[in-house]
Amino acid sequence: MTAKLKKTVVMVGMMGAGKSAVGRELARILGVAFVDSDAEIETAANATISEIFARDGEAFFRDKEARVIARLLGSTPSVLSVGGGAFLRADTRALISELGVSVWLKADLETLWQRVRRKDTRPLLRTANPRATLADLMAEREPSYAQADLMVDARPEYTIEDTAQKTVEAILTRPDVLH
Repeated sequence: MTAKLKKTVVMVGMMGAGKSAVGRELARILGVAFVDSDAEIETAANATISEIFARDGEAFFRDKEARVIARLLGSTPSVLSVGGGAFLRADTRALISELGVSVWLKADLETLWQRVRRKDTRPLLRTANPRATLADLMAEREPSYAQADLMVDARPEYTIEDTAQKTVEAILTRPDVLH
């Protein structure tokens, strides 16, 4: 693709929706950098997300996350994947909408569960019933995700490339994103 990105495309949605995988492919298609806010936070803190949650708590993590996202939005336009809880903060949503364009990768509960159930890197799912916790998180978060600028279905039958292409199609409906 020869178009030039005018603003950062921010991938939002639940854990397991494909924000990082699809974001990487989207960045490749658009010829821009891919940035993962969780990786940026881990580098800055010299600790994993799980360690930050355990040591400092979720509120501390969310504050650090908001600052990192604000910094990344102020740099060269890229594709940015943010943690599942980042878009819940009204100030972060507003900043993303002002300086970037948010894309909600919407996946159903069963798809999300199949993708995250064997991973122990999700601190919010370290509960007695992680599937129920995931369902509760999804119900709690979807109203915030629904405020995203664009929505793309992350269907289980789609490949990463299919979902990235659907994301490109969604972005093309916004004249303010690509030159």
